[in-house]
Amino acid sequence: MNDAQERAEQTATLAGRMLTQVYALLSNHGITPNAVQQQMLTSHVRAMAHRSVTGEPLPEVDASLFDEISPESMNLAREVVAAFGNLPEEEAWLLSVHFEVAKENL
Repeated sequence: MNDAQERAEQTATLAGRMLTQVYALLSNHGITPNAVQQQMLTSHVRAMAHRSVTGEPLPEVDASLFDEISPESMNLAREVVAAFGNLPEEEAWLLSVHFEVAKENL
């Protein structure tokens, strides 16, 4: 197996494990994303897994864009990012938006 194949396999395994954790975490907090939100969240977590495995950085992100995110959503996102173990805090800022939007589903 070459390097690219190995990274792709590691990414898929990590993404699967993290998606299970993310959806369990959301369920435990009464947050249920709709189908479109699930698709977007799944895509984002897969991209996070890719960055975790490859070390690819995020583009620069302005923290002030996330000032209106609730502490609950930000804390949940930080918990997920911490579980990856090697991603920067900016990942939590971006992920928190998915949680914040899904919280509004009633």
